[in-house]
Amino acid sequence: MATIAEIKAQLQELTDPLDPRWAEFLSDSRSGVQLAIGKRQREIEADRAEDARLDKMLRYEKELYLQGIDLIAGIDEVGRGPLAGPVVAAAVILPKNLKIKGLNDSKKIPKRKHQEIYEMVMAQALAVGIGIKDQTVIDEVNIYEATKLAMLEAISKLPVRPQALLIDAMTLDSPLPQQSIIKGDANSLSIAAASIVAKVTRDQIMADYDSQYPGYGFAQNAGYGTKAHLEGLKTLGVTPIHRKTFEPIKSMTGVTHDNGT
Repeated sequence: MATIAEIKAQLQELTDPLDPRWAEFLSDSRSGVQLAIGKRQREIEADRAEDARLDKMLRYEKELYLQGIDLIAGIDEVGRGPLAGPVVAAAVILPKNLKIKGLNDSKKIPKRKHQEIYEMVMAQALAVGIGIKDQTVIDEVNIYEATKLAMLEAISKLPVRPQALLIDAMTLDSPLPQQSIIKGDANSLSIAAASIVAKVTRDQIMADYDSQYPGYGFAQNAGYGTKAHLEGLKTLGVTPIHRKTFEPIKSMTGVTHDNGT
């Protein structure tokens, strides 16, 4: 008789619920075997649900595939709301029909999983471009226009020219065919890939700034207006990376420009 450890190893090979080996294992009365069967069945069901979710997130890409368009750049940004630091955009072209387990809107991915999924995207993407517009540009043209500029920069830095763009809730001044998708990072895998790349890139920038400007909690809050950040502003004042057209920095510095929000 096979040991429970041996049966567990064999269960990992099973993916088809109609595989006749299930009946053999189910006839084994040992509680350890039955627990292992239940665990494997739950894993298979979770994998199927994840595959269906990812398939649904490819629907915009599949519409383009049917038109003979394979090089699709998903575009998203991170950092429109913070009081400090840049807005960062990413453009990502994924291989046709690629599914990356766990890929989703970066806001829905657990923080502990960000780096892992970022690395999977970077390893499998056909092309990645990053666009960064700092607080100086944001204060000069407003955050909405700076976001557009960051996205256009990300597209320009792609080593492969895309045939079409899928953009998270934005329309760009580009000759390339484009589609603006509301909540695109939750509805398109290409945009979701751009979302996690932009998020991890910006978080690292803000962690570096935390070393340069301690006392504001940039490594934890990424420049958003948390309690720790606002306390830092009160006690330490405004840093060079703060957006002077955003409140409360605007009032602290006397800047009168509109931030576009």
